[in-house]
Amino acid sequence: MKHRYAGRTALTLSLTLSALALGLSPALAQQADTPPAPSEIVAAAPVADWVAIDPSDILVMTLTPDATGHARRIIIQLMPAPFASAWTQNVRALARAAWWDELAIVRSQDNYVAQWGDPDGEDAATARALPAGLHPTVEADYVTPAANLAFTPAPVRDAYAERVGYVGGFPVAGDATSLWGIHCYGSVGVGRGMSPDAGTGAELYAVNGHGPRHLDRNIAVIGRVVEGMEHLSTLPRGTGPLGFYENPAERTVITSIRLASSLPAAEQPRFQYLATSSASFARYMDARMNRRDPFFIRPANGADICNIAVPVRRVVMQQP
Repeated sequence: MKHRYAGRTALTLSLTLSALALGLSPALAQQADTPPAPSEIVAAAPVADWVAIDPSDILVMTLTPDATGHARRIIIQLMPAPFASAWTQNVRALARAAWWDELAIVRSQDNYVAQWGDPDGEDAATARALPAGLHPTVEADYVTPAANLAFTPAPVRDAYAERVGYVGGFPVAGDATSLWGIHCYGSVGVGRGMSPDAGTGAELYAVNGHGPRHLDRNIAVIGRVVEGMEHLSTLPRGTGPLGFYENPAERTVITSIRLASSLPAAEQPRFQYLATSSASFARYMDARMNRRDPFFIRPANGADICNIAVPVRRVVMQQP
């Protein structure tokens, strides 16, 4: 495949030379003659189309180094209020209490989820005590009233909901009156027991495969991995039922989980997402649904909502 993409480079050079000969902007000439790929639309989005993610909405999850000694850090963006507010408040409280430190990844099920928390959580005698003051959670809050929410609809058909789109940079689904978080690759949800238990937020998982949308409205979605998903998706699969690790030696230890806002300013990771109300996102969404760049033969004229992920980029802070 490498030589085919080299052809794309040659085409770009040809367009640039032609544009210069005509006295035109190379970028405009290429845009007119070669439909841009989604990544090119994102790269060209103006600064005004990007929204900063508040450090208080970012979890920094650090695992022990891998077998080769490389550091493993996962960045999670929490859902915006009012979605899953009781759970996200609990997650912030747990991070402030350093509750997850030295706990572990307890489950890795192929094409489903990687889950973390207290390996002894089922045993009341040895389970780690939760910090005081956690909010009670109820399954009715898996959905959120849609009134007054800035919803950007996605023009795609969905097998699980009447409508889909975006709020606060997150994909959501809904009906005429309500919206809810959905399970896509990298989505983070709350582990729970049997209904009416809705989980506290102490047990979390990240989707490591095709989006299990049948979980929507059955479990609270509290965020998404925006960087470092490879450290969860490539974990060895558990040997027990549902991918749980049967041997403690199989588990990956969590060094720490912290709110970015609790870290020294120089160590806080900074991220932005592409505003879904922007013209850039509209072009990006259309390009995801209809790939017209040279590699593709036929536009699909559609996409799964999970296949139109909201672009997120890391911001490198300039040193004074």
